[in-house]
Amino acid sequence: MQIHQTDFSTGSVQRNIVEVAVPMIAAQLLNLTYNIVDRIYIGRIAGEGTLALTGVGLCFPLITLITAFSLLYGNGGAPLCAIERGKGDEKEAQMLMGNTFAMLVLTGMVLTVLGLLFYRSVLYAFGASDVTFPYAQEYIRIYLLGTIFVMIVLGMNNFLSAQGFGNMSMLTVLIGAVLNIILDPIFIFALHQGVRGAAIATIISQGCSAVWVLRFLTGSKAQLRLTRESMRLQWQRIRKIVSLGMSGFIMAFTNGLVQVACNSTLQSFGGDLYVGVMTILNSVREIFTMPVQGLTNGASPVMSFNYGEKAYGKVKAGIRFTAIVCIVYTFAAWLVVKLFPEIFIRIFNGDAALVQASTPALHIYFFGFCFMALQFSGQSVFVALGKAKKATFFSLFRKAVIVVPLTLWLPHVGNLGVLGVYWAEPISNLIGGSACFITMLATVLPELKDSKKIARR
Repeated sequence: MQIHQTDFSTGSVQRNIVEVAVPMIAAQLLNLTYNIVDRIYIGRIAGEGTLALTGVGLCFPLITLITAFSLLYGNGGAPLCAIERGKGDEKEAQMLMGNTFAMLVLTGMVLTVLGLLFYRSVLYAFGASDVTFPYAQEYIRIYLLGTIFVMIVLGMNNFLSAQGFGNMSMLTVLIGAVLNIILDPIFIFALHQGVRGAAIATIISQGCSAVWVLRFLTGSKAQLRLTRESMRLQWQRIRKIVSLGMSGFIMAFTNGLVQVACNSTLQSFGGDLYVGVMTILNSVREIFTMPVQGLTNGASPVMSFNYGEKAYGKVKAGIRFTAIVCIVYTFAAWLVVKLFPEIFIRIFNGDAALVQASTPALHIYFFGFCFMALQFSGQSVFVALGKAKKATFFSLFRKAVIVVPLTLWLPHVGNLGVLGVYWAEPISNLIGGSACFITMLATVLPELKDSKKIARR
């Protein structure tokens, strides 16, 4: 693939966002295959597909926790790196990248050890039963061995986009995704490894992606290179990285918290079948939110660079473009799920009971899905412009303050039962998404309007 670097300082902001975002969207969709392909194959294991799928679903909170720490450093360091590039301080941008990498590796080592020591009690706390635990155990014990690979890929790939290398960022994920698709059936079926085989295929694939991204960032093609000097930890930089990345961490961490609350509540009100339904809902949601995340992640370095350059007209144009595309897309996605729910359910499992239980759940869970775009749009602007406190607050507000209490409370209201768990998501999207977006408009746009700096044409 030919190396192309987008110059954020020239051309229209819309074109720059598209150049970075399109490969990012492709990368996000490919990244989704790591888990989705596993679930598709696992759901088709003869005689035990439904239980195996449920068991793997119980691992989501632990996997989400690993993702959360990747975002803590990657989503904190990359925007700061892009802002420094906009200011013309390449040295500081390089040091931010190196400090981010060092923290990813150190944290990955700690998470691997803690995960292997405590996964049993954690899985049971997440809603595992004696029937589903063996499947969850087989998957997570192997997956945890690849924690450092996962964190490097998720955390450091952001720095390719921050330098304008959108197509290289996509290639990082493409390498792992293709390998995963090839290796999954070999390990699961040909070598009769079942759930364990899915995890082995995943960590091999992630390992190859990690090697690729590190090779690029240490090579001559990178504008900012990963060096030993840049990895020397400096507290002031770490504090800035963690402060800005905290919003991404909280969003992912609270996603895990929500999954725990959902699984335990569904286990209490409905049993293993409805925990399996939640696995389906999470999988379908990932399919439809990945393009939005790809767009906002692609827009973030462009807005960060122009904010550092003080080209505020371009920043406003980027906000407007990103919000409109996100809202239109999520409204269309809502319509598709409403009209064709069974198509998406049967991707993962064709069991009649699971399909019957999942169909009404999918209708409820995706109701008002377009309001999710408001959360993503507002959140991405706060992160891109270094508004750490606001980004952190709204990450915490929607999930911890709204979703978790509703998940625990609504099933007891009017005998809603398991339906109450599903209603918590659309209600939180409406309240949390609207609050985040309106606050962004009210606080960020006046700051940009007051600036006397005129954007370059």
